[in-house]
Amino acid sequence: MDKSHIHPIIKILKKELHVGEMPIVSHLAESERDPFVILISTLLSLRTKDEVTAEATDRLLALASTPEEMLRVPRDKIARAIYPVGFYRNKAKTIHHVCRELIDRFNSRVPDDLDELLSIKGIGRKTANLVITLAYGKDGICVDTHVHRISNRLGYVTTKSPDETEMALRDKLPRRYWIIYNTLLVFFGRKTCKPVSPFCNTCPISKYCDRTGVTVSR
Repeated sequence: MDKSHIHPIIKILKKELHVGEMPIVSHLAESERDPFVILISTLLSLRTKDEVTAEATDRLLALASTPEEMLRVPRDKIARAIYPVGFYRNKAKTIHHVCRELIDRFNSRVPDDLDELLSIKGIGRKTANLVITLAYGKDGICVDTHVHRISNRLGYVTTKSPDETEMALRDKLPRRYWIIYNTLLVFFGRKTCKPVSPFCNTCPISKYCDRTGVTVSR
């Protein structure tokens, strides 16, 4: 893939997203800019389907909407509220820990700095980047499995891990696309560019794609 092709690719994917369904955390950020809400929703979304994340987020925030309120909710009650998100018991524990850290170290405020967010146990690069981009509108590149897979499949980067992909994209991807890149590729990865047997025959950006690693397609 020629690196200049990223411009028409982004343009096409934006049109596709306009008539499709935006990922839940991105959708939430459209109407809710509260960094704590974005953080909690992102933590719940890990390895969980969007519809489950949305319902669990609503149930949990009905119980508590600030770090102080969340700490007053027993961990087992949080676990019941967020079930059946993936690893719900571990996530209940993580949410309590993160809230304690926010209170003790950041005056109950969710940091808008990547390194500060990463200093909190339980917050990884994907979560931290989503928070600074969606909650604060700051430049960042959130790389999940979709972004890692599709960026390599296109031939835009050649990397072995999501962290390597993030660093490669920071060097190569035009900064104006950083914030929207995750939203576009998550949507595209769920709809068309599937992990196994992607829909290459109907893909709107197929002419730009190297199809790296694709052995079976539809």
